[in-house]
Amino acid sequence: MQYDQLLEQMTPAIYQRLKQALELGKWPDGRQLSQAQKDTCMEAVLRYQAMHLPPEEHSGFIKDNCESSKASSDQVLNIH
Repeated sequence: MQYDQLLEQMTPAIYQRLKQALELGKWPDGRQLSQAQKDTCMEAVLRYQAMHLPPEEHSGFIKDNCESSKASSDQVLNIH
């Protein structure tokens, strides 16, 4: 199974667990995430957000409130 297929089948509950693991730096059972696990979880969380959530719910979303850019719309980093 391809990585994209796994992401398409990821449930909101799994997404929340991965996101929480990243926030806390450990799995629900208390084991620490390795750097490789952090990297994989981060990629999965960001790609899930890009596939399933509106831009304002993406991690790192910043509403553009800068005086010099009033004419521009909200900026979002899209990960493909």
